[in-house]
Amino acid sequence: MQDQQAAFADEGRLDDPRRAYKVLIADLIGLRFDAEGKPDPGEVRAHIEAKGGAFHEAAYQREELPPGIHFFYQPDLSGEAEIIAQTADGRYDALIAAATFIPRQAVFALGGVRIGAGTGNMGSASWGGGNGEGGTAALMNTPGINSRATAQMVMKAILKVTPDLPVELLHQRVAAGDFDTGRDLKSYPTAKLEGQRMAVLGYGNIGREVAKLARAFGMHVVVHARARHRQWIEAEGFDYAGTPVAAANGADVLSVHIGLGRLDEETRLYANAGMIGETVLSAMNRGAVLVNYDRGEVVDTAALDRALAAGQIRYAAIDADLFRNATSGALSGPMLPYLKLAERHPGKLELLPHAAADTDHPSRVAGACQAVDQIIDAIRYRRICNLKGDLPDGYVDAGAKVPQGIGRVTAATLTAAASDPRFVELHDVSREITDTLEAIVEAVAEGMTHQPAKGDVAALAQLLLRQRRLLEGLGLDGPAEA
Repeated sequence: MQDQQAAFADEGRLDDPRRAYKVLIADLIGLRFDAEGKPDPGEVRAHIEAKGGAFHEAAYQREELPPGIHFFYQPDLSGEAEIIAQTADGRYDALIAAATFIPRQAVFALGGVRIGAGTGNMGSASWGGGNGEGGTAALMNTPGINSRATAQMVMKAILKVTPDLPVELLHQRVAAGDFDTGRDLKSYPTAKLEGQRMAVLGYGNIGREVAKLARAFGMHVVVHARARHRQWIEAEGFDYAGTPVAAANGADVLSVHIGLGRLDEETRLYANAGMIGETVLSAMNRGAVLVNYDRGEVVDTAALDRALAAGQIRYAAIDADLFRNATSGALSGPMLPYLKLAERHPGKLELLPHAAADTDHPSRVAGACQAVDQIIDAIRYRRICNLKGDLPDGYVDAGAKVPQGIGRVTAATLTAAASDPRFVELHDVSREITDTLEAIVEAVAEGMTHQPAKGDVAALAQLLLRQRRLLEGLGLDGPAEA
């Protein structure tokens, strides 16, 4: 035991070597299936064991455990009463969750991690609720893990209706031999995404990825975010809008990525609830498309109902939580009001059960593994990564961690890039670009009237493309932290 304690001291560890720490994992951590057809958590199990932890596919039953960090995997744990029954007594020290709602009465004295960005479902008073303020434990998340998956699903939703070519009908006619391209094609005009106005509300990891994809389709992208983001939004080539209404003005498509915002403890309402209401929807072009792959509550469903009825919005894609009581079958969750809209406006809504971010097995595994690392760091070293809200006493803030190319460029990003062999290549390419541009400027200043040689144009274009790829590969192509 003395040797073990000495090893802990040498490593700078602050956890108790005699104690068994218990972590609850309350959501799926793998989407690949084993031989029995069940989702396989094997990759995350291997990661935990490689970190020196133990993995249990069961609930903790207060049995004696050896010292260390034990992870108890219960992906089917759901329902407030069921969760409270296992967590209100503080038997678990920490939590990892994704979509499962964690009630206020649940106790996790050493912290929790939400796999994903938003933390509105993390309601435990241990960390002060979803804002992460006022609790004695730290609340963390894993931002950026599923940003690209969500952004791709946003574009998929848009592409289902714009361009509005009736692909299934045309397939049926062609397959039946009932089509003549020269005679019949003129009866199926369509509009392309290129040139249409795309409003993106929010410039976080997902909002930025959506904006980049929309630009790749040739759309005119307008982004609304806090004023401090304006210089970066414009530096990336997007238009900035100071308000949601200004962004929506004349938009053909609107995609929401603002999050719920802060929870008012008195009203129990989130700051951004109902933000997408009458004024925003009416500012869009008639027949516009709304995509809310954010939180169901950010849209005023009564206003959306009227907009759908009037044809102001022709299609809405919604991704929000829906829960069903296992005993009574009663439904609840932010998706509930949209179910009535789907009945009232058949064919005009597409509803997903908060699945847009869960389309990619590697991303889910990466998020779970990162959450495991964050919990282990919190327990062993009192280091908190991706803190949401207040930093509890006795802990240090280790900053943010996101996948490369997602989120903001930081000092750590630049440090890592500088040690990459590609950084020297970036330096050399950038110098060649500078030399080439200076030669062109000098030639113009000396009265050059002939056009540059084709070879010179190709050389400069290749250098600029190489520089862009290197910046992207090194993670230096985004907005920087202040």
